[in-house]
Amino acid sequence: MTRKKKIRVAVIFGGKSAEHEVSLQSAKNVIEALDKDKYEPVLIGIGKDGRWFLNQRSQFLLHADNPKLVKLNKENKTVALVSEGRTTDLVAIESGEKRGIDVVFPVLHGPFGEDGTIQGMLKLMDIPFVGPSVLGSAIGMDKDVMKRLLKAADIPTPKFLVFDSPKTADFKQVKAILGLPVFVKPANLGSSVGVSKAKDRVQFLKAIKQAFAFDRKIIVEQFIEGREIECAVLGNEKPRASIPGEVIPHHEFYSYDAKYIDEHGAVLEIPAKLPKKLVKEVQDLAVRTFKVLCLEGMARVDFFLSKRGKLFVNEANTIPGFTKISMYPKLWEASGISYPDLIDRLIQLALERHRKEKNLKTNYEL
Repeated sequence: MTRKKKIRVAVIFGGKSAEHEVSLQSAKNVIEALDKDKYEPVLIGIGKDGRWFLNQRSQFLLHADNPKLVKLNKENKTVALVSEGRTTDLVAIESGEKRGIDVVFPVLHGPFGEDGTIQGMLKLMDIPFVGPSVLGSAIGMDKDVMKRLLKAADIPTPKFLVFDSPKTADFKQVKAILGLPVFVKPANLGSSVGVSKAKDRVQFLKAIKQAFAFDRKIIVEQFIEGREIECAVLGNEKPRASIPGEVIPHHEFYSYDAKYIDEHGAVLEIPAKLPKKLVKEVQDLAVRTFKVLCLEGMARVDFFLSKRGKLFVNEANTIPGFTKISMYPKLWEASGISYPDLIDRLIQLALERHRKEKNLKTNYEL
């Protein structure tokens, strides 16, 4: 009896982003969860300088168990993706050695990985990949564009202002329109990198400076006093929502440290203690948001639940965290899909979308 050939999954992680270290932690968990009887993992680490490395599973991270010190091991072969007609190979820069891949699982957070850039490259190379395609990824990364689309679709989202220069960020205008406190964020980052809560002018000016250090455009959001609810979405044309969970931060807000450094930085209550009617409302709104933003594969939709019981969509994350304390896999586990099954479904969704795209015509005949 011939053994079925394993599907080669290129897990790409790291990247030129402030969320580089988060990506390393997420990749470690994705690789461990892959069904090794069905999939052959191929590990591609991208350094902060943009170089690609073909890593060995046994030593692809340094200080892997310490989120404060975790680093990509860059003592491995440097490689490049090369498309040659019907195949896409990893080619070692020095030796020219080739290694074929069947599908890519980008575990990249933030710019150059979650924003449509690598998705566009993979589409040009005609290789399947997990998660939203170019458009959905770009929309999901830019909080300004995302929120404008939500508003156009009558999906409630907190009021916000956008600034493209520190000189235009007017505190009086912000206070008059949004009130205080406010959240100040880079428009194109996630994982709460560069995010600050400002309660007065001094804090606002400091927050503006910090946010502009990470992006050329920032967003200032109205503070919604209440609870933080999150819901995971999975699927392509017919997405489904998980049971909702609640984030109860022990920090000032659900900061980077609370998410990835301090294991006691927040309590993840799964399922969230909500009435059945509100659970259904969260799930329906999560799926609706997923569709409005042209998402595919996966996303985690984050909500604020005000003290008056009104839901606001804060944002959608198109490559959510996959660390051991991340909400996305935990929500699906509580909804009946184990971590390995979740990874399997995401890969199959990528392959399914690619098969459908291959059936589209690429020429026109009169």
